[in-house]
Order: sequence, then C-alpha cells, then structure tokens
Amino acid sequence: MKKLSFLLPLFIFIYFSSKAQTDLTAIRGIIQQFNADRGSLSRFYVVQNSPERRERFKKFFIDYKKILGALPFEKLNTSDKVDFILLNRTLDEQLANIEEEESEFNQVSKFVPFSSYVYELEKQRRRGKSQDAQLVATELNKIYGEVQVLINSINEGPSLESKLSEQAISTIKGLQSALKSVNDFYSGYDPLFTWWVARPYKQVDSVMNIYAIALQKKSNLHIAQKDDGSGIVGKPIGKDELTRQLKYEMIPYGPDELIAIANKEFAWCDREMLKASREMGFGDDWKKALEKVKTTFVPAGRQPELIMRLYDESVAFIKSKDLITIPPLAEESWRMVMMSPERQLIAPFFLGGETLLIAYPTNTMDHDAKMMSLRGNNPHFSRAVVHHELIAGHGLQAFMNNRHKTYRNFWTPFWTEGWALYWEMILWDLKFPTTPEDKVGMLFWRMHRCARIIFSLNYHLGNWTPRQCIDFLVERVGHERANAEGEVRRSFTGGYGPLYQLAYMIGALQFYELKKELVDTGKLTFKQYHDAVMKENNIPIELLRAILTGNPPKKNFTTTWKFYNR
Repeated sequence: MKKLSFLLPLFIFIYFSSKAQTDLTAIRGIIQQFNADRGSLSRFYVVQNSPERRERFKKFFIDYKKILGALPFEKLNTSDKVDFILLNRTLDEQLANIEEEESEFNQVSKFVPFSSYVYELEKQRRRGKSQDAQLVATELNKIYGEVQVLINSINEGPSLESKLSEQAISTIKGLQSALKSVNDFYSGYDPLFTWWVARPYKQVDSVMNIYAIALQKKSNLHIAQKDDGSGIVGKPIGKDELTRQLKYEMIPYGPDELIAIANKEFAWCDREMLKASREMGFGDDWKKALEKVKTTFVPAGRQPELIMRLYDESVAFIKSKDLITIPPLAEESWRMVMMSPERQLIAPFFLGGETLLIAYPTNTMDHDAKMMSLRGNNPHFSRAVVHHELIAGHGLQAFMNNRHKTYRNFWTPFWTEGWALYWEMILWDLKFPTTPEDKVGMLFWRMHRCARIIFSLNYHLGNWTPRQCIDFLVERVGHERANAEGEVRRSFTGGYGPLYQLAYMIGALQFYELKKELVDTGKLTFKQYHDAVMKENNIPIELLRAILTGNPPKKNFTTTWKFYNR
C-alpha cells in the first residue's frame, strides 16, 4: 500500500514529462487522479486532527505540487492554464491549513495526553490486529480518570483562546470517532474484547462529551458571544479572515467596498420599488404594496400546483427568448418534495436543484408561524425565483455539472449562487415581470440579496449582533419576522461559509459584467454565452472570464478584475 502510494505520483510525473509536448490536456487527467487519490486517502485516514493523517496529506499535497511544477505552463491552452492555477491554489490552501492545524494541535496536545495511544489503537484496527482486551480496558480506564482530572482543571482555570478551544474540541471528537471505530470493529465479534472493554469504552465516550462541553464553555468567544435574545450564537471571523477568504475566492474588493456596492444596488432597488408601488396605487409607501403582495398566498395544500404553474411560465419565457439550451432530460427529471418544519426553521423559502424542496406550513406549526410561512411564500415572491431554483438556475447547473468537465472540483458559491441570481437580473431586463405585483416580488428578493451582503459582513466584522441582523431584514427588506430569524440562523449556524450570503449578489454582478463584455458587444448571443458558461463547470468567475474571452492567465495569477462599474 505504502509502496503503491509512493509510486503512483512518480508514474504520473514520468508519464506527463514524456508526453508534455504532444498531450497538453494531461492536466485534466492529473486533476482526476488527484481527486481520486484524495478520496482514497480521506477514506483511509479518517480520524480528524491525527498526526498520522496530517503527515500523510502533507506528503500527498507536496507530491502533487512537484507534478504541477514539471508542467510546461506556457505551452498549455487557456483552459488548461486555468486548471493549473486552480489545482495549485487548492494545494497551497491545503498545505497552509495543515500547517495551521499542526501548530494548533501542538498547543492543545496538553489537553489530550492520551491521544497517541488512541491513534495507534485505531491504526491497528484498520488492519485487524488482535487486541489484548484486558490491556485495552486498563488503558481506557486510565484515560477515563485522566479526563476527569482535566475537566476539573479546565473548570477552575482561565478562559481559552477560541481557536485553540475549537481545535481541542475537534481533536476530542476525532478521538471519540477513533474509539468508536475500534469498539464497533471488535465488540460482539471478539468475546474477550466484548467482556472487558464494553463498560470502559462507554465511560470514556461519555466523559469526553462532558470534557468537550467544558472546553466550549471556557472559550473566550463563547464567553463574549452571549445570546442576544435571538437564540442565534455564531462565530464572527473578523476583517483579516474575511479579506483572506475574499482573496482566495478571487474577489478583488474588501469588506467595506462590498458593503458600499450593496448599498448602491439597494438604492437601485429602492427606486424601482417606488415605481411599482405607485403603479399599485400606494404612492411612495412601498411597504403597503409589499403587504398587499403578501396577502395573495394560495390556500393550504395548493402550493405544489402553484410552483408547477410558475415553473411552466418561467421556462416558456426562457425558451421564447432562446436564452439557453435546455436538455429535455433536465426538464423531465427534476422533482418536488415538501420541506420539513424543522428544515424551515433554517430555510423558510423553497430550495432547488434536481429536487425542489417546497417550504409551506404544516399542521404542526402554530398559527402565527403558519401565517408567516404563507405570506413569505406568496405567488409573486415564488414567481420571482422559480427560475433561480430550477431552470436555468440550480436545477440546470447540477444537470450540466454532472456532464461537462466533471474533473473540475473547484466549487465556489460565487458561481453557484451568482449564476442563479444573475437569471433574476436577466429576466428583469427582458421584461419577465409584467405586473407591478410581480415587480414587487422580484425586487423583494433583489433587496434581500443586497441585505445579505450588508448584514453578514457587519456581523463578521463585529459591528452587528444576530438580533440587529434580523431587525434589518424586517425593517429594510420587509421580511416576516420568523422568516428573517430563519434567514439569519441559516447564515450563521446553518453550516454555510462566511462569504456564502454575499456570494449571491457579488457573483451575479460578475456574470452580469461578463454578459456586458460578450453579449452586449455582439461577440456572442445570449444562448452562446449561457451555454458556454454551463460547459465550463463550477470555477471562479474571473477565470471563467479568461476562458471565454481568450485571455490566458499568467502563472502567478492574482485577482485584479474590478467587475463593478455602476
């Protein structure tokens, strides 16, 4: 196994070196091999934060850096240069993460003095080594006592730096998973192991849960981040980390600049919303117009029929304008499911892809929650985003990603969410909304995406609390309060990255600017542009621009594209 894992990168290196002059698409094969190799290693070295896993992946990433370093970059075509840059970016990021993890692990190793024994036990388990069950029980009993002493010292000691606390907790969870792997393998199959180890294992697993909670309570972030009444306690990352992540995502703007962009887009929305409000007879009181739109919800149980009708209208419009190629199988194979009440606490509006998840009230919700869900999923709001969730948004994205340049595994939310929101912008330009009510529906969501930039960045900059974010959505955008709470909860505790919420509008503006370069100048039709995007798979939009415009990036590429010109 070790010999094979060593020879494989060497084989790729020799193979590419010999074929470099004639086979300049081999970078794609290298990426496919990289993805497959990483998957194999990830499934084998499963214990997070273990030194063994860290060292193996460090070698793995360094090996692939050497492979990339042997490629004749200047002889590659533009698409392959993009692939080179993206794989190299991934390797650099992963190596930096490993270095950071190693530094943090060394600082928290005092909290897990028994870790080396657990790691070795799990390593032996992978190859089925027979265990001295009595000795294992004795060691686990010893660990049980050590952890109890550590819990007391944590409870009586000072607060811990939040990052180290998180690393310690993550390490403990990794040790728990390692012990579970060992116990699941031997217990019930090895009679002596079952007899000796069952009780000590349960005691150690239980006390480690208590230990993790104690560490969390001593985190200085946990101490500083009190519940502000919203029930939402997230983790602001600060300006430096925001800036680093924006650079990684190839966005050449800082947090303050992005907030300024959002406010400019908000001002456009305000002007258009006033026009729609006046058309509806409410003058400049756009919130009354919004309230009227919210009351148009369909009776309970009829939302799936509504979504189907809205989908048909949207696709018919896209086809009538010949905007993009829609494969018949993509239309045939998408389907609906109903979203659970629990999921709706985080995602109060319908979600899409190959499967459309419909958010609508259930019998288990109280009356106020039912009404807010009905009002927030009214026909005009839903009509505004059905193309975002299905075709030509997430549903078509998923379909095409599975069929074109599938080796590209460089996912970014700016492409995913930016593309879907871009379609809302394009359909607005092409007069898809014909009534003022439909315009209000589309503008509500566009305002919402502006607000996402403002509230998420202010939260991560430490300027706003979750409650302030909720109030902002209610007062500035017109959200139902329960839906605003769900949106903020989703943003900060739903597993989304810190940049995810701003990626909608910022990614859409990138696609929109690229459309101006290629379509508005007559170089491509809408259909040609949109089809080309779908065939390049999910990559940072600045590099997509390099491919579509035929301007190859330099080997030392850094983000420079100032795409916002309003």
